[in-house]
Amino acid sequence: MDGPRRFSEILDAVPGLHDRLLSERLKELENEGLVARRVYPETPVRIEYELTEKGRDLERVVAEVQHWADRWLAGLTRAAH
Repeated sequence: MDGPRRFSEILDAVPGLHDRLLSERLKELENEGLVARRVYPETPVRIEYELTEKGRDLERVVAEVQHWADRWLAGLTRAAH
């Protein structure tokens, strides 16, 4: 996630994700120190979410695991058929 995102932007970026589930996960990620929630005193209220340093470190690890899975699991799928 590059930079701050509003709830609706995150929701739109993940097809099939329900708002209740996203809300629960964002709270969990915030409690774990992976995501920071920022509330702006505007009307209407604007809330943005952004990865913390801890979250950005984890994002790199997840990206590497995804890279590995893309390389090796695709081969397993082909071999199974």
